Amino acid sequence: MNRASAALPKPALRGTDPAELAGEIIERLTYRIGKNAAAAKSHDWLAATILVIRDRVIDRWIASTEGTYQAGGKRVYYLSLEFLIGRLMRDAISNLGLMDEMREALSSLGVDIDLIRELEPDAALGNGGLGRLAACFMESLASVDVPAYGYGIRYVNGMFRQEISDGWQVELPETWLAHGNPWEFERREASYEIGFGGVVDLAAADGSGDHARSWKPQDRIIATAFDTPVVGWRGTRVNTLRLWTAQPIDPILLDAFNAGDHIGALKESNKAEALTRVLYPADSHQAGQELRLRQEYFFSSASLQDIVRRHVQYFGDIRTLPDKAAIQLNDTHPAVSVAELMRILIDLHNLDFDEAWDITRATFGYTNHTLLPEALESWPIHLFEQLLPRHMQLVYAINAKLLIEARRQHGFDDAAISAISLIDEGGERRVRMGNLAFAGSHSVNGVSALHTELMKETVFAGFHRLYPDRINNKTNGITPRRWLMQCNPELTTLIREAIGDAFLDDTEKLRDLGRFADDAAFREKFAAVKLAKKVALSNLLRERMGLKIDPAALFDTQIKRIHEYKRQLLNIIEAVALYDQIRSHPERDWVPRVKLFGGKAAPSYHNAKLIIKLANDVARVINHDPAVQGLLKVAFVPNYNVSLAEMMMPAADLSEQISTAGMEASGTGNMKFALNGALTIGTLDGANVEMRDHVGAENIMIFGLTADQVGKARAEGHDPRAIIEGSRELSQALHAIGGGVFSPDDRDRYKNLVAGLYDHDWFMVAADFDSYAAKQREIDTLWGDRAAWNAMAIRNVAGMGWFSSDRTIRQYASEIWGVL
Repeated sequence: MNRASAALPKPALRGTDPAELAGEIIERLTYRIGKNAAAAKSHDWLAATILVIRDRVIDRWIASTEGTYQAGGKRVYYLSLEFLIGRLMRDAISNLGLMDEMREALSSLGVDIDLIRELEPDAALGNGGLGRLAACFMESLASVDVPAYGYGIRYVNGMFRQEISDGWQVELPETWLAHGNPWEFERREASYEIGFGGVVDLAAADGSGDHARSWKPQDRIIATAFDTPVVGWRGTRVNTLRLWTAQPIDPILLDAFNAGDHIGALKESNKAEALTRVLYPADSHQAGQELRLRQEYFFSSASLQDIVRRHVQYFGDIRTLPDKAAIQLNDTHPAVSVAELMRILIDLHNLDFDEAWDITRATFGYTNHTLLPEALESWPIHLFEQLLPRHMQLVYAINAKLLIEARRQHGFDDAAISAISLIDEGGERRVRMGNLAFAGSHSVNGVSALHTELMKETVFAGFHRLYPDRINNKTNGITPRRWLMQCNPELTTLIREAIGDAFLDDTEKLRDLGRFADDAAFREKFAAVKLAKKVALSNLLRERMGLKIDPAALFDTQIKRIHEYKRQLLNIIEAVALYDQIRSHPERDWVPRVKLFGGKAAPSYHNAKLIIKLANDVARVINHDPAVQGLLKVAFVPNYNVSLAEMMMPAADLSEQISTAGMEASGTGNMKFALNGALTIGTLDGANVEMRDHVGAENIMIFGLTADQVGKARAEGHDPRAIIEGSRELSQALHAIGGGVFSPDDRDRYKNLVAGLYDHDWFMVAADFDSYAAKQREIDTLWGDRAAWNAMAIRNVAGMGWFSSDRTIRQYASEIWGVL
């Protein structure tokens, strides 16, 4: 138990009797929604139900907040540009332990809780694994009793809603806030001014030190907080997700409006609203880059101002900030926070540079999620200086201190100095945000054992030499509440019947399930749960896409952000090769297989969008060919999000985790699939390595080059053309794709995509194809022995307890934040 928990005041808990709950629902429906039961529609019942459960959340929320203040303990602040929280009603009801009671209460009113919960929109606050991890962490922070705030942006439209038109991705606004959000609370008192541009003058002679400056921004906007409660398991603690929205200081220029310039009069409003409109605006042009940098500084500055204001209010002395606040930077997006805290400490609190730097480094921790250069953000010097002139000065000052230390105390030569510098001098000079985050943090962690070691050897090798004790590993995890108990209650019930309830509070108790892998009766029950989930998904896909699939087929699923390193292309090419084999050898006993894809491509990422089109083109041909009917189907499921994942993961038989080795930091989809009884086909990349250790090498399907082998092939050069020409299945599949078999309307559509594999094959698609295809045929054979398959699937569930985000958060809390 956290030190602060002893001081938590016990809230006067509201009743849990179904009849009392039903009465409250009717009361909210009448006086908050303005309808009686006879006139209420499904969305009215949803709103009334949320209000009833929300009241019970608020009781615990207030008690949690007051108890932390009274205890005077340390608080964690998690800064992330994404929080992919999904629907919240079921999460809150389940974590409060009221699912059965609320179901009975609604049933007594003639309402099906499973129907109304589907009406709750997914919050459009994230895109993929980074945002979902942040959401899992927020839930686990509350579950393990760590006082915490999450900080992010309240996006109006988020990433985008994905539709598929003629096989192409179409991006549409995600209107999740169209009818309001009953979970959030506006905090007008938590409003802060955020500045951009302008000039920097010498500070007044007040003894604040040589580095103090007075920044006079040209553009100013107001950041206002909206708070959402995050309920921990069993309702022990409720923490806060604080999201910022932007408002202009002058919403309308009346003189301009009255003069007839109606558009110009709203210029400031439009500029402010743009900051919180879209997640990851396309940055292939300068306007997009500027907007994205504005977003990152906007939420970082508002969050830092809020943290410092709270600390001074409750503890007085700014110098004790590291003792009371642990700020974690989730990837490089909030890295500008390092310079912003320095500005606050030096310019506003009159500390000298060295003292401010010591406080800053003691306060921040940085989580790195990628080794991809494009994801380790950097900004052109001219853009950074134009928008944040004071911060540019501080970056130069930090860099000077860093490089002098490296040169004089550690003997770094010019090449080593260049590698760690905060300024990239190669070509256009740029500010390296990953280096800034590393330099300004006392702890830098990777998110899987392999990723952490690669950080030391590649992107942060120079920093590791300079600070050999700073890099550490915190392998990612997932919350078992959402990703087992809530999305798969049938499997949860089966596990409870087998091993009892202890795993509900300690998922590592799942290992006790392993002994049931050889129990034929249990395997049959396990298979029945899986089949029921596959039937539910089949019905959903028929309703949404008009796609008919056989629930008895092997469901082979790859759902994740579309990126070349994640190698959806490898999967599609293998589907084409399999298609050729089925047609060429109809006499063989082929395993019926459904290949399911899902995920979004960044709007400006041409090849990723082309891969989506290819998946749909291949699906159109295969699904309409009578020669393979019942043996192979392919589908790209549009608008992949948390709610869809909650349907697809429990239904999957095979989980595709096939990224190029050394490029996936961790992955968390791999954990969610395995926890729900899917077998993994994957490379030794990210957390797959540790999953193999926990579930047993015999229970996971590993193929392909290792990270070391990939690095060696790239360094020494490999000949993909020779590899392709030496593989009959691969060359035939690529010839069909590149030659227009699947794109008769545009036979050159995939010509360049295929040519890239022949020319350089950076992501080792050709290099790994034969190994991948061979492993898939092993999987066909295994599928024929359903008892063995189910035994392996059960062992996967049993081995996934360690991958709980509760474990991850406890490691952060004790080893980085010092709060447990």
